[in-house]
Amino acid sequence: MRRRIPSTQALACFEAAARHESYTRAAQELALSQGAVSRQIAALEDYLGARLFRRTRHGVVLTACGADYARQAERLLASLERATLDAAAYHGGGTLTLGAVATFATRWLLPRMPRLAARHPELIIHMETRTRPFMFGDTDFDAAIYAGTPEQVRNWAGTRATLLLREDVLPVCSPDLPGYRPGATPAEIARLPLLQQSTRPYGWRQWFDAAGVAAPDALRGPRYELFSMTAMAAVHGAGVALVPRILIEDELARGDLVVACDRMLPGERNYYLVAPAQREEGVALRQFREWLLDEAGADGEVG
Repeated sequence: MRRRIPSTQALACFEAAARHESYTRAAQELALSQGAVSRQIAALEDYLGARLFRRTRHGVVLTACGADYARQAERLLASLERATLDAAAYHGGGTLTLGAVATFATRWLLPRMPRLAARHPELIIHMETRTRPFMFGDTDFDAAIYAGTPEQVRNWAGTRATLLLREDVLPVCSPDLPGYRPGATPAEIARLPLLQQSTRPYGWRQWFDAAGVAAPDALRGPRYELFSMTAMAAVHGAGVALVPRILIEDELARGDLVVACDRMLPGERNYYLVAPAQREEGVALRQFREWLLDEAGADGEVG
């Protein structure tokens, strides 16, 4: 059956004009004349039988119908572009589009990707940064690697999650940090500069409470958004960082960081592979999950 859809050229002109609210800027982006863009949009409006823009003294603005259509057109054109790129990159294997938390992806996942390539040379992984839960139906992601609590994972509607790694944290610092001595006690750590993680604002307080040590300055110190930033600050002698060991393996191996105190604190968050529950699992996702579990040495599905 013949599909009732307009030309992609008309949709591309409309999407660009809607994004800029300007035929002129859309024409510049698409390397077309303003008249060509105007004709394409006029043809699209005739096809739909609806007005998508209305003219004002300052240019054009979307109608209510146009605004709704623009949101859908933008998503569908992006999906079509992604599918086209996937087809161009296809070489006989599966393709997986993955959303992942940035530090885990760069510090733990990407260094291990050559082993995935050796095991499944036909498998292609596309990766983008995502830190918060999202609706899979509104994106092109096949799965996500997410750092969160078991409750957060259970509340992520319409998904199933596989536990990969626990986020146990320990204090690390530069071996040259002034005031640090090997084998420091928690009380001695409390007297050193502390580096704070903005996404784990009470991490140090929890660590000192677990050690039974009073630390009035547990919440003081510079704050960093990412573990990678906190670790780098520690490497350069800014203070003691409380980070998961799995994210600083290279720095520990090189001696850029040392374990300041071997007391580890079980983290509240874990790393999960999350996928849509209602979507049929493909070979690519199954292969990727099996490889991840082998790498992590973990298993078990979270409800």
